[in-house]
Amino acid sequence: MLNLDLSGRIALVTGGGQGLGQATATLLHQAGASVVVNYLDDPAGNGRAKAEQTVAPFGTRGLAVAADVRSRADLQSLMQQIHDRFGALDLLINNAAILRDRSLKNLSDEDWDAVIETNLSAVFRVCQTALPLLRDGGRIVNLASISAVIGFFGQANYAAAKSGIIGLTKVLSRELAGRSINVNAVAPGVVLTEMGQSIPESARAQMLAQIPLKRFGEPAEIASAILFLCSPLSSYITGQTLHVNGGWWA
Repeated sequence: MLNLDLSGRIALVTGGGQGLGQATATLLHQAGASVVVNYLDDPAGNGRAKAEQTVAPFGTRGLAVAADVRSRADLQSLMQQIHDRFGALDLLINNAAILRDRSLKNLSDEDWDAVIETNLSAVFRVCQTALPLLRDGGRIVNLASISAVIGFFGQANYAAAKSGIIGLTKVLSRELAGRSINVNAVAPGVVLTEMGQSIPESARAQMLAQIPLKRFGEPAEIASAILFLCSPLSSYITGQTLHVNGGWWA
């Protein structure tokens, strides 16, 4: 029998209230893990509502926490709440990300900084803040992107951040190998989550024509790759980027 049982494991999925994060949180819970998701709330309370809706079916094995991944203070509070509720952390999935697409000549400092801060610098901060809580033998999975290797028009900030994720993953895999913590990245192709659906229809049509499987990915398909990297089946895999894109290469 294949060992995908994560019973007794504690997982944190950043940005786990929607899209790929929600699909990943749900699948990890189905595999037996307790799952924490963070959320960045807005005046309408949408972030909180989505996060709480995600973990509601998890019962006592779920927790939603307000925390901005860009804030060291918020992250310290998040880790303390995980410690108080579950005692430790085993699986860290860095999924939270934003888009601010502009061509280089139209890309403002604010849009560059926002994407780099959320999609790259925050991953560094989450990993560093989580390390004292992360048990030996744990897993870190960072979400990269096909944009990091293809470099889509208008995504200088996003591609740079996701390329940085691949480099950061390689370094962390070396630094944490002594604790048997495996660190890998998953680089999805286009997945029609809320973020994917923000891509203009004409651009999506051009993308679809380049995918050998002739379809975009489903959130559950990306989540399945993350589950594999969190499971004992991936015990000898670290420092790698797993591309899940339907065979799409430029």
